[in-house]
Amino acid sequence: MIKPMSRIADAFWRAAAYCLHPRVIGLSLLPLIVSAALAFGLGYFFWEAAVAGVRATLESWSLIDGLLKWLDSLGAASFRTVLAPIIVLAMAVPALVVLSLLLVALLMTPSMVDLVAQRRFAGLERKRGAGFVASLSWSLGHTLLCVVLLVASLPFWLIPPLALILPPLIWGWLGYRVFTFDVLAEHASAPERRRLLAEHRLPLLLLGLATGYLGAAPAAIWAMGALTIAFAPVLILVSVWLYTLVFAFSSLWFSHYALAALQEMRRADTRAERAPDPVMDALPANYATAPPLDAEDPTPPPEIENRPSPL
Repeated sequence: MIKPMSRIADAFWRAAAYCLHPRVIGLSLLPLIVSAALAFGLGYFFWEAAVAGVRATLESWSLIDGLLKWLDSLGAASFRTVLAPIIVLAMAVPALVVLSLLLVALLMTPSMVDLVAQRRFAGLERKRGAGFVASLSWSLGHTLLCVVLLVASLPFWLIPPLALILPPLIWGWLGYRVFTFDVLAEHASAPERRRLLAEHRLPLLLLGLATGYLGAAPAAIWAMGALTIAFAPVLILVSVWLYTLVFAFSSLWFSHYALAALQEMRRADTRAERAPDPVMDALPANYATAPPLDAEDPTPPPEIENRPSPL
């Protein structure tokens, strides 16, 4: 386990350095533009309807309505006004996280994997074990499963310890499955990819968990109470940008780790294919090979007649 951990640390620092590359900075703008445009478009057309629907749902629950009336009697009538928008924003943040991860995986990861391969693994053979359709299907399938898990776990978010564990764990699992597949799609064959996922499951899961907590960090900008409603357009843009940067870094982290592991696995397989033979390895490759020319004597030596050995 020490060697995988050292490889994770090495990949971390390499990924951090690659984030300063102009190509990576330029690529990070594309998911930002797409996700920001989608978020503002949905907010423009559906924000008021979503807030009204959540408010009507809350008021239809007798327990919540009684709690809100009790708060009104205490002079906290403003809480009724901001509760529904806060709930809508709280439900939109996980969707932003999943959307940013999916866009980075589809729009940025192939180019960043190619960048890492060109600069560090130029001699690594590309076996193209999965194409774009397979990568898209894999990403969409796991994303849908992640959304189901997030929705199913929402009631547990009200428990403070679980609220700090469940979302990063789910996002980390999604990043581990999506980024590893996309990183290995170009260079590894299907059997190599399955083998590497099996042999490095724990280190890759730990890497995914770390990126999950990194992905949860930008959500802290929404912890400003009622101010989040007033600054929601700006906060959405900032959060999308932060999520894009975090997942771009995560993609580079997975690229350095997975390609290094693939290279080492192939080298180990190459060494294992040829079993050492102590008798044949001790013999010269060709006993009839002429000796090399002497630099001071340009005259070639006489040809050695290749006769069968009397033995």
